[in-house]
Amino acid sequence: MIRLFVAIDLPESLKTELLNLRMGIPQAQWTPLEKLHLTLRFIGEVIEPEFLEIAKGLGKVQLPAFPLTLTGVGAFHSRKLPRVLWVGVQKSEELKQLHGRIESCLREFGVPPEERKFSPHITLARFSSERGGGGENAFYRIGDFLKEFNLYRSEPFMVSAFHLYSGLLTSKQAHYRQEYTYPLCER
Repeated sequence: MIRLFVAIDLPESLKTELLNLRMGIPQAQWTPLEKLHLTLRFIGEVIEPEFLEIAKGLGKVQLPAFPLTLTGVGAFHSRKLPRVLWVGVQKSEELKQLHGRIESCLREFGVPPEERKFSPHITLARFSSERGGGGENAFYRIGDFLKEFNLYRSEPFMVSAFHLYSGLLTSKQAHYRQEYTYPLCER
């Protein structure tokens, strides 16, 4: 079985800029620089023939390249405990269209539709339940983090491709490998 997801890579300069947001929360498990990405669709585990069909099918997704801007920060919670810190994405019709075309393509290959609403974001950090989610101290530090970087806004960057990744989860971390790249059309 191969675990797959579709994502947009971030420019190296933007990844470096996001490093400046990593501060003041020692309990956070910060996403390594090389793993920062915008997930368009988590597919899950498939067998190899399905993987090859999906990989070929995604090549039919044709759209022009488009600009994208990261904006604001937030947190996903589970039972009131913080689980994920993220940086958001400015509303983009082009991104919504790309996500929709990828979703349609995947349905053609029997991938069940995503149940959750598409909420584009970059995961900056996670909190492990084994570490107690960071406890009360982390809760206040996260509040400070959200206040401090609430108005964060990146320079726009061009999305000129999307990628199919395979992933392997271990007890310590996730390992990603870029399997295919799908260039978007020039504007």
